[in-house]
Amino acid sequence: MLMRTDPFRDLDRLTQQVFGTPARPAVMPMDAWRDGDEFFVEFDLPGIDPDSLDLDVERNVVTVKAARPELDQDRSMIAAERTRGVFSRQLFLGENLDTDAIRADYRDGVLRLRVPIAEQAKPRKIEISRSDDRQAINA
Repeated sequence: MLMRTDPFRDLDRLTQQVFGTPARPAVMPMDAWRDGDEFFVEFDLPGIDPDSLDLDVERNVVTVKAARPELDQDRSMIAAERTRGVFSRQLFLGENLDTDAIRADYRDGVLRLRVPIAEQAKPRKIEISRSDDRQAINA
């Protein structure tokens, strides 16, 4: 379902999650699974204003963007461990998913995408025709 193209991407993703960079902010953790004829992806986005969420699909690439506001500079912070700013993540979906029918729901800090399996990718039975006419082979 998800297509991986770069073997070093997981190492890069882990580094971004831990440290983040100004050019590439820390990414959002996700889970993905298939259940029947649907593919699900959940992103952890606690404390994100739903109005800051942006979801785009271009061909088989889904881009999720979200923003957590910066802290008030007048506060005397004791600890500030949560990443602030813009988060972005791209998923490369296989051709067997129907990206035209993606549904998204944001509840309790989790963004859930439901992507149906494309009709042409679903398993199907093929009827086998049977011919009762037998021809003799003359030698």
